[in-house]
Amino acid sequence: MEEKGSQSLEYFVKREVLDELCLDETLTVNIQTVSFWNDSCRCSVPRLKHILLTWIPVLSWLPRYSIRENALGDLISGCSVGIMHLPQGMAYALLASLRPVYGLYTSLFPVLVYFIFGTSRHISIGTFAVISIMVGSVTERLAPDSNFIVNGTNGTETVDIDTRDAYRVQVACALTVLAGLFQILLGVVRFGFVVTYLSEPLIRGYTTGSACHVCVSQLKYLFGVSPSRFTGPLSLVYTVLEICSLLPQTQVPELVVSLVALAVLIVVKEINDCYRQKLPLPIPIELIVVIAATVITHFCDLPSKYNIDVVGEIPSGLKAPSAPDTTFFSSVIGDAFAVAIVGFAINISLGKTFGLKYGYKVDSNQELVAVGLSNTIGGFFHCYCVTSSLSRSLVQESTGGKTQVAGVISSIIVLITVLKIGPLFEDLPKAVLSTIVFVNLKGMFKQFMDVPLLWKTNKVDLLVWLVTFISTVVLNLDMGLAVAIAFSMLTFIFRTQLPRYSILGNLPGTELYLDTDTYKEVKEIPGIKIFRSSATIYYTNAEMFLDTLQEKSGIEIGKLLSAKKKRDAKQKRKQEKEKKKTKKEAKKQVRDPKLKFCKFFQNIIKSQSLVTKLQILFEGVPDEHRKHL
Repeated sequence: MEEKGSQSLEYFVKREVLDELCLDETLTVNIQTVSFWNDSCRCSVPRLKHILLTWIPVLSWLPRYSIRENALGDLISGCSVGIMHLPQGMAYALLASLRPVYGLYTSLFPVLVYFIFGTSRHISIGTFAVISIMVGSVTERLAPDSNFIVNGTNGTETVDIDTRDAYRVQVACALTVLAGLFQILLGVVRFGFVVTYLSEPLIRGYTTGSACHVCVSQLKYLFGVSPSRFTGPLSLVYTVLEICSLLPQTQVPELVVSLVALAVLIVVKEINDCYRQKLPLPIPIELIVVIAATVITHFCDLPSKYNIDVVGEIPSGLKAPSAPDTTFFSSVIGDAFAVAIVGFAINISLGKTFGLKYGYKVDSNQELVAVGLSNTIGGFFHCYCVTSSLSRSLVQESTGGKTQVAGVISSIIVLITVLKIGPLFEDLPKAVLSTIVFVNLKGMFKQFMDVPLLWKTNKVDLLVWLVTFISTVVLNLDMGLAVAIAFSMLTFIFRTQLPRYSILGNLPGTELYLDTDTYKEVKEIPGIKIFRSSATIYYTNAEMFLDTLQEKSGIEIGKLLSAKKKRDAKQKRKQEKEKKKTKKEAKKQVRDPKLKFCKFFQNIIKSQSLVTKLQILFEGVPDEHRKHL
């Protein structure tokens, strides 16, 4: 209410205070909420249709696909992404310590599965550097070169490459299927919210640290050296030191090929970035470099003249599907869970970004199922783990892609390559593939710019980013992820344990309520204390909440409770005293014979018929008491 002739305001709040019981009596319970499980278990045609459309999203959008509006954009986008799939698939297969053809398989089958089950319209599923290096760390750990050494013709020891590569494929397929099963299980039990506990600083710090591992792993192809393999903590540091010690043995021809390819890729990609608004399509420089390098290497006979390491045999056609070797499951279960979580986190973060931009919903639980099925089914077709790629997704979106039909078109291009064109790339230098990997790490290394930004905005998130990055670089990918998640959870616990408490006051002339300690102009409302906590109350911070509430409000709750107990005890004693007094008076009335007999016969009269009442009344009463009736 307003006060006359005054600038201050008075507030009168008049309402009934409701407890939970009164609230339930006042309001009506939502029947739909109560009958949730009944509806979930009910079997009907609409229910079956809803389940099918939920679990197989392609059935909901493909019948309504507009050829006039979407076909041209999807066609151009699919061709552009398919052209990118070819060099990236072969290059990232090297990160997974597999032959390049398995990268092409991975760019084919999982994309078709995601087309059926995915909910994002713009992401490009397939090979990705971080996931590839995680798979490569497992394949090299379980199938190191030292396990496949055989005696050569001149008494020298050589590595049986064919046997080693076949064994690594079995390990990668088992890891992929198990990771897919984890993702499907989490999606079925509606556990998609788990990704919310992997904060954006954690994901970006982890991918930046993984980019460092990817970069170091490709240095051996860049310089043409063969360093020893190191595992465990500090393996990245040991590998860098080993490569530095082998620099005098650098293969100059391979270094020249790498530098030329790297320069061309960097220049043309910068042109693509600068003129992306004017260019109808980005220049497919990766494919151009791959074709040019293959042609030059083949006709100049560089492998025999300068001992340049090339891709080697690429079989044409598709391999028959086969079940993975389940004996590897116990050895890769921890790595599979890590790959499943990281792959899904990257996928859903990119999918939700495009969904928010174009105004459609990306279901996190269905994405878990879609990526899980892509991995599980792909594992049977000799593919390794997949997730969405930022570079390909941006190209798919910028070239006019509207739906996942673009993914099907890119798969057709990859399929044609695998069936007919694949063997033509057998003379492709591995150094060129490594330069493609290097150039595509640009976006990840740009994430170092998060450090000054987080320093200005949120220092706790900065700490999470730095701990995640350092642990990933120092402790390797699997242990680094575990340390990062543990530290992130600790920061979450500390944030709830040490929240910000404040007393709010009104800013005169406005309806704003701000912290009285921070702003001097803010004034408290007389007679009202507004106490604010930045965290929810639960058992671990309840005591701190109570202590701070007493301190900031000046109210000693302990004394209030003691006074209330004394008041309640006094009231209880008063009630007991009155009760005793009432009983005493009642006993006194019962002792009076006149009242006793009156009461006795009143009870009989209430419980008997009229004739019986009269008989008892006049026959059973002594003469001296009849006059009282």
